[in-house]
Amino acid sequence: MQKGNIGVTTENIFPVIKKFLYSDHEIFLREMVSNAVDATQKLKTLKEQGEFKGELGDLTVHITLDTDKGTITISDRGIGMTEEEIDKYINQIAFSGVNDFLEKYKDNANNIIGHFGLGFYSSFMVSKKVEIVTKSYKDDANAVKWSCDGSPAYEIDETEKDDRGSDIILYIDDDCKEFLEKSKIQELLNKYCKFMAVPVAFGKKQEWSSDEKKMVDTAEDNIINHVEPLWTKAPSGLKDEDYKSFYRTLYPMSDEPMFWIHLNVDYPFNLTGILYFPRIKSNIDLQRNKIQLYCNQVFVTDQVEGIVPEFLTLLHGVIDSPDIPLNVSRSYLQSDRDVKKISTYITKKVADRLQSIFKEDRKAYEEKWDDLKLFINYGMLSEESFYDRAKDFALLKDTEDKYFTFEEYKKLIEGAQKDKDDTLVYLYATDKEEQYSYIQAAKDKGYSVLLLDGQLDVPAIQMLEQKFEKSRFTRVDSDIIERLIVKEDAPKSTLSDDESANLSSVFRSQMPKMEKTEFMVEVQALGEQARPVMITQNEYMRRMKEMSRFQPGMNFYAQMPDSMNLVLNSDHPLVKRVLDESKTSTEEALKPVEAELKGQEARLAAIRQAQEKKKAEELTQDDKDMKAECEKAIQEQKDKKQQILADYAKGNSIVHQLIDLALLQNGMLKGEALDQFLKRSVDLIK
Repeated sequence: MQKGNIGVTTENIFPVIKKFLYSDHEIFLREMVSNAVDATQKLKTLKEQGEFKGELGDLTVHITLDTDKGTITISDRGIGMTEEEIDKYINQIAFSGVNDFLEKYKDNANNIIGHFGLGFYSSFMVSKKVEIVTKSYKDDANAVKWSCDGSPAYEIDETEKDDRGSDIILYIDDDCKEFLEKSKIQELLNKYCKFMAVPVAFGKKQEWSSDEKKMVDTAEDNIINHVEPLWTKAPSGLKDEDYKSFYRTLYPMSDEPMFWIHLNVDYPFNLTGILYFPRIKSNIDLQRNKIQLYCNQVFVTDQVEGIVPEFLTLLHGVIDSPDIPLNVSRSYLQSDRDVKKISTYITKKVADRLQSIFKEDRKAYEEKWDDLKLFINYGMLSEESFYDRAKDFALLKDTEDKYFTFEEYKKLIEGAQKDKDDTLVYLYATDKEEQYSYIQAAKDKGYSVLLLDGQLDVPAIQMLEQKFEKSRFTRVDSDIIERLIVKEDAPKSTLSDDESANLSSVFRSQMPKMEKTEFMVEVQALGEQARPVMITQNEYMRRMKEMSRFQPGMNFYAQMPDSMNLVLNSDHPLVKRVLDESKTSTEEALKPVEAELKGQEARLAAIRQAQEKKKAEELTQDDKDMKAECEKAIQEQKDKKQQILADYAKGNSIVHQLIDLALLQNGMLKGEALDQFLKRSVDLIK
């Protein structure tokens, strides 16, 4: 028997391992099975090179659970180890000292395993004792047993073992008993070992027993992995159904993907994999972390930010690269040059694939566009280099479901949709049904209207306005049609200032009170054929509120009320009728008010003129009181005037009907107000 201490320069490395790796303690099984697979593949290589003359036989790695003994055993028929090799690879963990060790890895716990031979020692995260029973493939090698109870002390004994290979026996610690549950081991094997290159067996396959009325074990091993996953095969020998079937293996509950990219590169780095384009329409976050990263068919992580650009995390699939270490860490990914090359390569491959589909079958590409749009918009917004490629295959869809490239659409509209300042105006709608009348008004003018109803369309148009030369995007309901694309100065209203002010007051007084909504009223001469009343919403303010959902620091806009404009067409007969009737109905009541108002305004003008000649410190309290008294009197008369107009408007069914029609057009008429509108409409028909 040989006894000794593991070659470390700290009294006990195991508490350090447990402390640093506890949050990832489940990866012990990945490390153990990976070692077993590695030992098996090494034997296959020796056989190919003629150094091993024996028969390979069954090379399956077996995982055995013994709940009575509290053990997990990982068994392989690989190269095994001699006593000298155990001493070299297991006992001699050489590094400079625990302080250096802790300093080096204090911010990077995930990177410990895989350094200094610590892969095997991850077993001590869950074990109170570990045994290795091993026999080398070499002729006349003796079997040996190594054991360690979690202290630096170990023992090596000669033992009996009929076959080559190694059995790693883990005596599971009391605080890790969940790893003695069959379902837990099955879960970890499925997560980490699903595509390892050597068959891995856990238990036996089961079948239904009619005698026992339950599922029972058969004699056949339950192989949990696919030793030749699809990404390891040549694309030329694969069919569409192969890719779809593999996708169902990866994501059993997902819809069928649109298409895929098979990655295969061996210079300047090694990379294989398959990336799928899922059908994504909304909710970006729920779609993330579906790319699985492997290292030589061993699962590493599905947190691939840093390996692929952020927008590509919306893709699904597998990336396998031996150039990325098993214990990948965020800080490593951010600094590693090879990883950045991989990221650039994948971005290029994705763009090339989209470009080829667009060129080869544009009709099929257009059919996929509604699913692709979110992904491509995200890419153009987050990666400048992707925009440079995508601008040639990104599409714009109009309200008639026709698709255009950026350049095609520019040529389509530049004849009709330039304003008087030579700016090209891209009109768009976000909802064909709700904005139907605005869309129709634009079409009647000969304009084209885009449909931008996607989750990232608002940030996208912000970007496109910067990319496109002398262009702007405007939603069709952001203004009256005559002002969406201003060709010439608008005609002036024939109403006097007082008439416009009174007309505005009549309608403003009857506007409904809505939470977080403010209404401004303006009078415009729009022609007799234009609508009498319309509601519009300023493009800038609405867009800023929408952008506040995407960009931190813009919450100020989110808190602001919606600012709506009620536009009165002074040329329309119904609006003229309201104006005429309001004059007739309020003339007598307004005469003394307006006379008093004019008198007070004249008095205030005289007071201001007199006080302007004095310096601020020369103004007496009487001067200030006189001015304040006059201003108060003016406001009282204005309030009286507003009340007179409001009392008139309250009983005018045309005013209410016109306001409600405008609200109805914008989906803003609901509840009791809608019911009153319907009753009033019936009365008007009578």
